[in-house]
Amino acid sequence: MLLIQTRLGPSSIHGLGVMAAEPVRAGQPIWRFEPDLDLVLPLARLEGLPPAFRAYLDTYAYAAPEFPGSVVLSCDHAKFLNHAEDPNTEIRGRETFASRDIGVGQEITCDYRSCVSGWTGLP
Repeated sequence: MLLIQTRLGPSSIHGLGVMAAEPVRAGQPIWRFEPDLDLVLPLARLEGLPPAFRAYLDTYAYAAPEFPGSVVLSCDHAKFLNHAEDPNTEIRGRETFASRDIGVGQEITCDYRSCVSGWTGLP
């Protein structure tokens, strides 16, 4: 669940991105896993889903190390966060913090290697 105001906008990294809609200070919490809102789906549950929805999950859900055998689908704009080699966030367990100041309109990025099991790079 995002803890700051955001909007979606064109990303120079990939398609859509999450843009800050308010100034964010270095160290400020940006996101946290909220079990009543963010969806954890066991991989076995995906088998019976329609192909179109499985394709959606392939794009927007991620295999989080803290939930082996499952994927996580964020309830909000967080599903549009893009990877950056030098991200402006730092993931600590089930929370994400700004690693430096982020201005209004700036894309919020994360390092998929720290939150996606087995991630090796964009296709």
